Amino acid sequence: MGPLPAVLALVTLLSPGLACPAPCSCSTKKNGRLLAECAYRELREVPRGLSPNVTILTLSANRLGHLGRSSLAEAPELQSLWLGYNHISSVEPGTFAHLLHLKNLDLSHNRLADFPWQDLRGLGALQILKLSNNRLSWLPRGALAGLRELRSLWLNDNALATLARGTFEALPALAQLQLFHNPFNCSCKLFWLKEWAQSTSAAISGAGSTLCSAPPRLRGRPVTDIPGSLCVAPSAHLTYLSGGGPEDGLTLSLHCSVAGSPPPEIRWQIRTAAGRRVDIRGPTAAKAGPRRRFVAFKNGTVAVPDFGKEDEGTYTCLAVNEVGTREVSLKVALAGSEGPAEELPRDDPQAGQPGCAKGDPPDPSAVGDKLLIVYHVPREVR
Repeated sequence: MGPLPAVLALVTLLSPGLACPAPCSCSTKKNGRLLAECAYRELREVPRGLSPNVTILTLSANRLGHLGRSSLAEAPELQSLWLGYNHISSVEPGTFAHLLHLKNLDLSHNRLADFPWQDLRGLGALQILKLSNNRLSWLPRGALAGLRELRSLWLNDNALATLARGTFEALPALAQLQLFHNPFNCSCKLFWLKEWAQSTSAAISGAGSTLCSAPPRLRGRPVTDIPGSLCVAPSAHLTYLSGGGPEDGLTLSLHCSVAGSPPPEIRWQIRTAAGRRVDIRGPTAAKAGPRRRFVAFKNGTVAVPDFGKEDEGTYTCLAVNEVGTREVSLKVALAGSEGPAEELPRDDPQAGQPGCAKGDPPDPSAVGDKLLIVYHVPREVR
């Protein structure tokens, strides 16, 4: 071989496109992708010296225990990263964030109790995510948002007890989901999953093995078979209770009747025309707001002693349980004391509802503010 060919051969051998760490074997696939094969090498860390052009990196079946932020910095063009069957128990945030071309990520059969979910936000090309056979006990709300190309998600054989409502709704391309062998607590917080499973086109692999571990009455039952009668979204209805007070004072009383399963918690939001904002969370009796003017009771009644113009505004009752939230509002205004005496009927469930013909049943599902005008008539006028 002449000097020139020998030099060219040496340059080619040392080209960054073919750089390969000593423990690995590297090759170019037919499709032009560069493969770095580093599996079954007893590696305890990601080897240094990877080509910046490598697109497939196989590190399965090694002894990796930790992935640092810079572990994969040498390979920004990665499309497939296989890390299954290691001892990985921790991954620093930012480890995957720069892998913008990543399509396949396998971290199955490791020891992960946590994962840098924020790293997924920029991985819009990701199609396969395998996190099965780990120790994950939770997914943050919105953890998978933005993965619009994700087709296959493996979360089976973890420690998941529940999932936030809508966890999978931001995955329009999802075709396969594995959730089996998790200790799901089939409270009504998980009821949304049953409804989603019935409407999705994605195949839920091992659905028969996706079972409830709690509560005891549902243990061993498929998550997709939670009885609907146990989980009913809240309903709420506001009633005006007219009432006077000592001397010429007027006490405004509103009662919120709620229903649902499990029994809803009652909360109040008060927004007065003067700009005052008061939030009251039940169920115990409480006084709130400036001068402790607003009194909430366990039975769902809120009272405003000495109701005056400064207390006009929107009074909202919220019924909240594990299935959802329901709210109903009244706009309350106080009429002047002059003019004919007039008062709304006591305990009138139609108080403040516009346009209802006599005999028409109330619409408990109606949403929106209704106007209630309270007339205060001083004693000497009565």
